[in-house]
Amino acid sequence: MAGPDVPDDQADVETFADALLAAIEDNLDLTDISPSHAMATAAMTMRRLGIDCVRRYNRLTVDIEPSALDSPVLFVANHGFGGIFDLNVFATYAAFDQLDLDRPVTALTHQLAWTLGVGPLIEPLGARPASRDSAREAFEDGRHVLVFPGGDIEAAKTWDERNQVVFGGRSGFARLAIEHDVPIIPIVTAGASESLLVISRGERLARALRLDKLLRIKALPLTVSLPWGVNVGAVGLLPYLPLPTKLDTRVLPAIRSEPDEEPDAYGERVHSAMQSAMDEMTANRRPLLG
Repeated sequence: MAGPDVPDDQADVETFADALLAAIEDNLDLTDISPSHAMATAAMTMRRLGIDCVRRYNRLTVDIEPSALDSPVLFVANHGFGGIFDLNVFATYAAFDQLDLDRPVTALTHQLAWTLGVGPLIEPLGARPASRDSAREAFEDGRHVLVFPGGDIEAAKTWDERNQVVFGGRSGFARLAIEHDVPIIPIVTAGASESLLVISRGERLARALRLDKLLRIKALPLTVSLPWGVNVGAVGLLPYLPLPTKLDTRVLPAIRSEPDEEPDAYGERVHSAMQSAMDEMTANRRPLLG
């Protein structure tokens, strides 16, 4: 049992583990546990472990600039290295914890998660397939919405691009904010792209394999990581051991659209603000050390 000085996150994980061990020792029939409840418990445990990992192992710091959060907003974040394990996702959720949000967040997530059958595992964390309908339902329910506009292109950016916010000209997130009359709050994280070495995005290979048509994947990166060594695409689908790179996250002030502003122009303003923040955060950065 956790003592009085044990952090809440660790205490929750220990309580979960104790409950599982007790069930085994008592020879209980675990099939009596509701699958949805078990899945939600596992998802929240994974979330807490992930946040604790980036706080301790990656020495995460979060800098929050004031914004009013008394109504739904659209959070726009950048990817680190994406796939089944993206440090930026956990850094973003750590920022949410510090923001002490008064309403839940729907995270618009690549359809590949459901194609591979892992979507239901992350739905308890608020994940929904990325679409305008998912965003509309979330805003109508009074929820915040989180998007990573760079998608798999940004998630596979190379080592030379590690300090770049890459949206590839996408502005659908800005159109969502205009349509639903919500402000955009950018969240920028630096350092996660140093957790492994990405040699090439592999966009030509993804097109050659028709992955853009079959799985809506536009990149198949060539990477060097632990424990997989040199590989093509595997790290996007399998867990890897990230290097202990220092993470820094900054939550920027809300950005609202101007009257009659086009989505492209609005999206570029948001992208420019995020890139400016990234430039400041990495101006004197040393790889891995921060």
